[in-house]
Amino acid sequence: MAAASKFTHLTNELYDYVVAHGNNSDPLLGELAQETSKLGWISAMQIAPEQGTLMGLLAAAIGARSAVEVGTFTGYSAICVARALPDDGRLLCCDVSEEWTAIARRYWQRAGVANKITLKLAPAADTLRALPAGASFEFAFIDADKVNYRHYYEEILGRMRKSGLILIDNVLWSGKVIDESDQRDDTRAIREMNEFVVRDTRVESVLLAISDGLTIVRKK
Repeated sequence: MAAASKFTHLTNELYDYVVAHGNNSDPLLGELAQETSKLGWISAMQIAPEQGTLMGLLAAAIGARSAVEVGTFTGYSAICVARALPDDGRLLCCDVSEEWTAIARRYWQRAGVANKITLKLAPAADTLRALPAGASFEFAFIDADKVNYRHYYEEILGRMRKSGLILIDNVLWSGKVIDESDQRDDTRAIREMNEFVVRDTRVESVLLAISDGLTIVRKK
């Protein structure tokens, strides 16, 4: 198809150029990324710097005051979103790891955003279902266990204000979404989520090849 020529394959050098030519060099976030890398292979769960910058830009652009993220890890994405919220803005962070979020808490304090963040250490589906009936959000980020993506999406969409944004991470799953021989639970969940969102008439969406794939959903 003609559109196939409208993307650029990124080499390591070209990716470094991309990162260098955006506002992606925050010293505190760089320090957090460095500390997270010491956790070993699990550090790959941290979002890329340009993704964090994009998330902050989007949250600020829509004037979000209330946000939620499912999957906090060591707190990088939470800092990006919380910084974009006004002084009285609120971010609800859902995670199950005391170890990883202990790192997040330290950096939230240093970033001056801890007062905007409420951390709930419990299964995210339980946390979301237990929210008061009037609880609502304008911005959301889903980046947790893939088999529950659809549950998180539905719980959040029902509380999302009109024109609010939901960002869904890892939607390319290292390219495995198009490998039909890969029938593992996580891969199938991502694949099914992608197929569902693109047909969901309640929203408009775009899947972008940022980092491991990022879908941006706007509630109609």
